[in-house]
Amino acid sequence: MTDGPSRFKLAVAFACIYFIWGSTFLGIRFAIETMPPLLMAGFRFLTAGSLLYGWLALRGQTSRPTGREWAAAALLGALFFLGGNGGVSWAEQRVPSGLAALLAATIPFWIVLIDWIRPGGMRPTTRILMGVATGFTGVLVLVRSHGPGAGIDPAGALVLTLGPICWATGTVFSRRLPHPSSHLQSGAMQMLTGGAALCLAGLAIGEGPHFHPGTVSTRSLLAFFYLIFAGTIVAFSAYNWLLRASTPARVGTYAFVNPIIAVLLGWGLAGEPVGPITLLAGAFILAGVVLIVFARPSQAPTPPGSQES
Repeated sequence: MTDGPSRFKLAVAFACIYFIWGSTFLGIRFAIETMPPLLMAGFRFLTAGSLLYGWLALRGQTSRPTGREWAAAALLGALFFLGGNGGVSWAEQRVPSGLAALLAATIPFWIVLIDWIRPGGMRPTTRILMGVATGFTGVLVLVRSHGPGAGIDPAGALVLTLGPICWATGTVFSRRLPHPSSHLQSGAMQMLTGGAALCLAGLAIGEGPHFHPGTVSTRSLLAFFYLIFAGTIVAFSAYNWLLRASTPARVGTYAFVNPIIAVLLGWGLAGEPVGPITLLAGAFILAGVVLIVFARPSQAPTPPGSQES
């Protein structure tokens, strides 16, 4: 008789957060080929949040949320899903999915900086600051260089900078906000409120008249359902289980595996260019993430979806 989860269960759970979350960037690209990006993301999280909340309710694993808990969920839903995932979905109209994943990998850098400058914040160690500097060097190389797979649309780069800032802000301040006792219920509430915010934003920028269900391609529709069930429900549940079954440092390794998976899938399945500049910039960014993740074993960065993705 052994203690703790089996190696097989751990391997399956890590495979989910590594490969499924890494593949969601390409899934978003395929989904928005014939679907407006913000409305697509909004429908995705409204559907996933409804399914997850309903499943928890049937199992008797929900409590009655208070008004303050719903307000907190709405704030975090806007930061995580409208600002974070919605930003990625919109930017992938202009930026290859692999490069979007590399820029989304800067979330741990922003978490460090925001946690530092907030009132009563924690001063980072020298090793963490080295990680932040290394990572941002990679971002500068990626954005300012030219050549195959290098150089990024300015609007897309701006949104892919603001998105991680939104996600990092939500991550830092979520610890101080009220939540239901169930992490999954809290996540479902954030998906519901974030999905609603995404739909409202999509309608506000005029995506409604451009959305015609009859013109949605089979590839976009399959990608959309993949994002709902695999990218959101399955991987999110695996992540929550791993937070209890493994160490934060090990769980945090998804932050530098996801971009590698995303770049390889974008290159292999969508023909996205991967030149030496992309590889160099990616090496800097991922080295920075490694320094931060393993310098802070007590904390694991929250996923983009993760972004998500």
